[in-house]
Amino acid sequence: MLIGYYKIYITHTLAGFLFDLDQSNVHRDIRYMEPVVESCIPLPEKLYNITRRLRTLEEVEIYFPEFKAFIDFTEQEIQRPKNKSKRKNYYSGKKKKHTVKTQYMVNKEGKILHKSKEYKKGRQHDYSVYKDEHPRIPSQVENYYDLGYFGIEKDFPDVKAVLPIKKKRNIELTKIEKRYNIRQLRQRVIVEHRNNL
Repeated sequence: MLIGYYKIYITHTLAGFLFDLDQSNVHRDIRYMEPVVESCIPLPEKLYNITRRLRTLEEVEIYFPEFKAFIDFTEQEIQRPKNKSKRKNYYSGKKKKHTVKTQYMVNKEGKILHKSKEYKKGRQHDYSVYKDEHPRIPSQVENYYDLGYFGIEKDFPDVKAVLPIKKKRNIELTKIEKRYNIRQLRQRVIVEHRNNL
């Protein structure tokens, strides 16, 4: 289970299904086993550690085909915490469940290049979490985000951010803007598929 988790970064929900365990047990077991296994054998290196050291355009294109990266968050359902204050923090109004959040970055082929730690506040906004922990990507790479990351261009001017066009209050998007959003969504769907594993 641990090696599968590290190799393809499956969600705890999927690992629980595959190994007939409760999702919270998967989380606990992985955290418990990691230090023990690491003392015996090296765990697979996360590609994120490699992508930080890329120097030439050729190296960058190997990991980022077409110089594109896709970043998004996923929420994983957890058991309802017994502690009342924890219960409030873990509750996601969007999912109507108690969740933890994890941020993924994938390339055009769907290969996971970065996975953040799990954030224990399901109600925390995606962009506020991104500010705490975001992947450092070569400057040549375009980063595709959804509207949950609105404001990134202002706060991170060095990042090549590609966002959908946000609809303004009482003003409809033009046909050109709608087509642009659809084109961008078709490219970004690769990270959505990865999140649904």
